[in-house]
Amino acid sequence: MGAMIKWLDIPPIWLLVFLALAWVQSSRLPVPFSGGWFTDLLGGLLAGGGLLLALLAVLEMRKAKTTVIPHLEPNVLVDSGVFGLTRNPIYLGDAMILAGLILYWEAWPSLILLPLFVWLITDRFILPEEQRLHAAFSNGFEAYRQRVRRWI
Repeated sequence: MGAMIKWLDIPPIWLLVFLALAWVQSSRLPVPFSGGWFTDLLGGLLAGGGLLLALLAVLEMRKAKTTVIPHLEPNVLVDSGVFGLTRNPIYLGDAMILAGLILYWEAWPSLILLPLFVWLITDRFILPEEQRLHAAFSNGFEAYRQRVRRWI
């Protein structure tokens, strides 16, 4: 049972949970203010940009032949491509998708979910990953950490 829960405790599942909460809020407790075409455009750009960023990161990790699964040990420190802009492009992409869909759905009260999502991802995934990367690549990871920010 514990192993199954570990495999369910992955960022895409958390993203889906937060998206479901925002969607429920927008459909069950809508806010009368409408941003019109602007929030549709901004939301679409954020969600699409987040999807693209995450996809580019996955492709970069595949090219380096390392895992994209957060609980597994990395065998390569990937610092090329989008990893030169942010140490966590997949998580940043997830946050952009969440922000974009909240805007698109005009789920204004659900904007509070965004910092909660960032905190949860940092606490549950990024900090343990950084410990594993430091243990595996010590000086190389420290140089990378000094050069590239965690989020943006």
